[in-house]
Amino acid sequence: MATLEQKLDVALWWKQMRETNNAHFLPLLFDKHRFLVLKGGGGSGKSIFAGRKILERVTNEPGHRYLVVRKVAKTLRESCFEQLKKQAYEYYADQIAFIPKGKGSDMYIRFKNGSEILFAGLDDVEKLKSIFDITGIWIEEASELEEGDFNQLDIRLRTEFPFYLQMILTFNPISITHWLKKRFFDTKDPRATVHESTYKDNRFLTPEARITLEAFRETDEYYYMVYCLGQWGVTGKTVFNGKAVAERLTYVEKQGWRKRGYFAYTLSPDDIHISEWHWEDDENGPVILYAEPTEGRPYVVGGDTAGDGSNYFVGQVLDNITGRQVCVLRHRYDEDTYARQMYCLGRYYNDALLGIETNFSTYPVKLLALMGYPKLYVREVEDDYTGRIKQAYGFQTNRTTRPVILSELIRILRESMASINDRDTLLEMLTFVRREKDLQGEAESGAHDDCVLALAIAHYIRPQQTMEITRPRGERVRWSQDLWDDYNKATPAEREAMIRLWGRPE
Repeated sequence: MATLEQKLDVALWWKQMRETNNAHFLPLLFDKHRFLVLKGGGGSGKSIFAGRKILERVTNEPGHRYLVVRKVAKTLRESCFEQLKKQAYEYYADQIAFIPKGKGSDMYIRFKNGSEILFAGLDDVEKLKSIFDITGIWIEEASELEEGDFNQLDIRLRTEFPFYLQMILTFNPISITHWLKKRFFDTKDPRATVHESTYKDNRFLTPEARITLEAFRETDEYYYMVYCLGQWGVTGKTVFNGKAVAERLTYVEKQGWRKRGYFAYTLSPDDIHISEWHWEDDENGPVILYAEPTEGRPYVVGGDTAGDGSNYFVGQVLDNITGRQVCVLRHRYDEDTYARQMYCLGRYYNDALLGIETNFSTYPVKLLALMGYPKLYVREVEDDYTGRIKQAYGFQTNRTTRPVILSELIRILRESMASINDRDTLLEMLTFVRREKDLQGEAESGAHDDCVLALAIAHYIRPQQTMEITRPRGERVRWSQDLWDDYNKATPAEREAMIRLWGRPE
């Protein structure tokens, strides 16, 4: 049992930690995961915290050989080495054994308990070869590294040590297609703690530095997104309004309500028709509901298939009266599974009008027709032999239709970005950039555009769906909060029109 004196020492230590660190980072002092991934905007305090945690460990856990790296060795002296020297002299001066002086000196810090901090650039191969028994690694500006560099460092962190081994990564989110995002943010690694911060989390930041960061809002969208908001950056020229998309993304990431899962179904003996289906909650499911269907209300579903298999199968559900995105399906399915999930999704949303892209394969649309889906999108096509116009199910994306649907989507979202509720859709919009040769939009290299194209198709097919609510005469309707928000902002004339379209509220 701890003595009163020991308890007092701990209380005084914690008091100092609270006074000299940002509260947003304090819980991470006790984190023992192998990877501590600190993503943040400029001035968020992530590197200062990383240095402080390292110094806490090396001064309290004897025998550390802590390695600090950057991609290029010459960048270490004026960044990490200077920072850690300053922090060591300020908070741990009585525990320092030796720090070399002089601009050309070796870079290391030794402590009286036998611990040391070593510095090396990944371009300094001979220096790295001479460092052994590493007990911890801090990668500053981790976005400078290739994934292969990171893997080599991960392999080197394997020594026997009585305390936990940890690799700290600090970086600005410079590119939404970066391997760091795919490795630690797109999928959950049970060995990693992922932490995000912005300048607002740093109470020690000067007012002048805050003004500089916030000024990027008007001068540079990319810098504002990355260094002020701490969001993943886009290096190309976005087709959509990047600032509006980033602001909407910030908003939707804070919203709590959603329902995630999939549709469970039973096939009939013919292996074609579905005899029964129902919704199943699943936090990892491929379908996200942002609004439940309202009885009698019309919906549309636009679908984009996975092509050669490297992309996603996507379904975008829109409220056909308001154009609001109410549900998204996104997964790497087999074609038949995708068709059956889309069948259930469409039925769930009041037998929505269903329009699926048929460029790569017509199988999903043909299967939906065989299953007897009641409302498939119909397009007009010219018969190659007779020249006559005939009708066919599904949407065909080609050189003629692609610019049309994308231009219309850009126009719609210029005025109603608030209609988008899905994070993946917004992230795709940030990486949907103009091609230099013809200014058409496409996914940035390494990114996806399935959600964007499915959304564009959903908006394009809306005229084939009714704009009226079907309900018994005189019956009152339960409005969603979104409808009430629009109604409360409307003029008297607009309110009358809303009631005609949506029904009189309860």
